[in-house]
Amino acid sequence: MSKICEITGKKVIAGNNVSHSKARTKRRFYPNLQTKKFYIPEEDKYITLKVSAAGIRNINKNGISACLKEAKEKGYMK
Repeated sequence: MSKICEITGKKVIAGNNVSHSKARTKRRFYPNLQTKKFYIPEEDKYITLKVSAAGIRNINKNGISACLKEAKEKGYMK
């Protein structure tokens, strides 16, 4: 499964582990993804989304319908 938030579009980024001797090795930074079910009252159904913690906060603030509309406009959802 892809590690991309369906609301904010956050995804895995690359960086370095830096040791005490400053030797650098590649590593990956993963978004804090959760699988959650949300109820859409307009359609009277539940949907399951893979969202980051920031995406959950956006949904709580703006509402699921507004967030879904914005995510579809930005191309994060199909």
